[in-house]
Amino acid sequence: MDKIRVVEIREDITSRNNIGAEKIRRDLLAKKIFYLNVMSSPGSGKTTLLTELINRLKSSYRIGVIEADLDSAVDAQTIAEKTGVKTVQINTAGACHITCQMSGEALAACGVDGLDVVILENIGNLVCPAEFDTGAHENLVLLSVPEGDDKPLKYPLMFEVATSVAVTKTDVLPAFDFSFENAEKNVTKRNKNAPVFFTSALKGDGLDALENYLRERIESIK
Repeated sequence: MDKIRVVEIREDITSRNNIGAEKIRRDLLAKKIFYLNVMSSPGSGKTTLLTELINRLKSSYRIGVIEADLDSAVDAQTIAEKTGVKTVQINTAGACHITCQMSGEALAACGVDGLDVVILENIGNLVCPAEFDTGAHENLVLLSVPEGDDKPLKYPLMFEVATSVAVTKTDVLPAFDFSFENAEKNVTKRNKNAPVFFTSALKGDGLDALENYLRERIESIK
């Protein structure tokens, strides 16, 4: 019987993805365009938080938004209607993550020339999106109060690749067993360098601090 040959497909795929992602990052940097990748589980409040942040930033920066979903254009319509910024929808037809190739195609569809900031609202999933570098300069990961403060322990890679973390829906804290202290401690266990922001898009709590952080990151690219 011939010997069985094992091929490490996954390693090859991620390696090639990382090379492509680095090229995207360099190309955008050369154009002084800041690329923000927002990741979280479904229902954590990505679209609502982004709406608030975009409306705060759009007077200073030209912004484009890429909405990634398995299907539909609900979030893209919401962003377009509530912010007025350039928005494109990409549907993955069932794929649970965005690769650098998808990211590059979406950036081309968006038409980034003339923009200062591009925001990718990634697919709602705490596992797969973390495995693929999109070429973004910043990975903002959201953790909502209803999800629980233990998620950084259960989904390590997502919080390891984060460059910043926003705890969302803090206005519903009284209804859930959630500790700000434990959440921050658990994030730090996975990632000592990611700042943690406690926010409520409904009440506006914590948005000033997160906005100022993003402004500093944008300016560091420009």
